[in-house]
Amino acid sequence: MGRRHKLSEKEKVTICEQYLSGKKSKIQLASENEIPVETVRRWVNQYQEFGSSIFHKKAHNKKYTKEFKQEVVEAYLAGEGTPEHLANKYNIPSKSTVQKWIIKYNNLEELRDYNPKPEVYMKDRSRKTTYEERIEIVNYCLEHGKNYKDAAELFNVSYTQVYQWVNKYKEDGKEGLTDKRGKRKKEEQLSEIEQLQRKVKILERQIKEKEMENEVLKKVQEIERRRFSPKRKTKRNT
Repeated sequence: MGRRHKLSEKEKVTICEQYLSGKKSKIQLASENEIPVETVRRWVNQYQEFGSSIFHKKAHNKKYTKEFKQEVVEAYLAGEGTPEHLANKYNIPSKSTVQKWIIKYNNLEELRDYNPKPEVYMKDRSRKTTYEERIEIVNYCLEHGKNYKDAAELFNVSYTQVYQWVNKYKEDGKEGLTDKRGKRKKEEQLSEIEQLQRKVKILERQIKEKEMENEVLKKVQEIERRRFSPKRKTKRNT
């Protein structure tokens, strides 16, 4: 079976109206449209509160000022809604974005201005850089809170290059920034041990990424528990 096409705004509205009018259940609608029941539930709740405009296509990679982030977080702390509700209210594409802001705020981390700077992703990766340049770029990136985009723009390289150099530096130190193009062995040239070592590195990276995702979720859940705990008597200083 091929992948189901993304439902249009009109189709989402139809699903909500069919459920609210009592014509079909959430299970029926989920089955007919090949979507999870939870998705139907979320759309219905959004439609009831915000109307059909909630399904307008949202722009990704929007610019967010630190003042805007602060406003959203303070709305959450004031009990004005869940991360999902606030994402809808403030036209933010994903509730996970709001969750990350909340976690940073609760960890006393600075909420910074965000500018996606899409042009840094399109820069020519073929531009040659010297070993000294790569060290300078990595040092700048690390000294400025791993701001890959700013580093890419300042040194006229791509985001991907900066990201890869920083990771190589973290794994192998300055040695990882030497130019090894053409020296990486192909899979068939590796010994059995080298093949296993390469697979282990890939698995370790995947596990680490999954652990980071779980950690974000746990922190949000903990914030929710503290926020709604009946035993809590003190308010957060803002």
